[in-house]
Amino acid sequence: MKKFTILFSVFLMAAMLVSPNAAKAAIDEAKAMVEKAEAYFQANGKEKTLQELNNPKGEFVKGDLYVFAYDAAGTVIAHPVNAKLVGTNTLEVPDVDGKLWRKEAMEKVKKDGTAVVDYKFKNPVSGKVEQKTTFFKKAGDIVFGCGTYK
Repeated sequence: MKKFTILFSVFLMAAMLVSPNAAKAAIDEAKAMVEKAEAYFQANGKEKTLQELNNPKGEFVKGDLYVFAYDAAGTVIAHPVNAKLVGTNTLEVPDVDGKLWRKEAMEKVKKDGTAVVDYKFKNPVSGKVEQKTTFFKKAGDIVFGCGTYK
């Protein structure tokens, strides 16, 4: 029993050390996907970019990471995992805790060009509402976003 307690304690400490690094790596990957979408936009234009972003099997979907896009008014213009959102303005739609995370993100993006926002959202892979952190970046008249579940 003593060995089990020691092993469990070591495992717990290791998990605590790895978790922040894993979370940072995941948001860095989300940021890289947004920057890739921005480069694609610069090289291919708006129409082709939106077409690719709306493709659920496209190059901007990787497991539970996917790039989506808003116009300057906060209307969804691309979403590869929920096509029903395209064409809707979701600024005033809160998460399960009442947080207006999209509005917060758009205000920060208008001010700084980028934003990082925490909120709760349904994970398309697990099907559960989970804590999520999303990186947003403005490019031209598009705001790209990609988030990671914690």
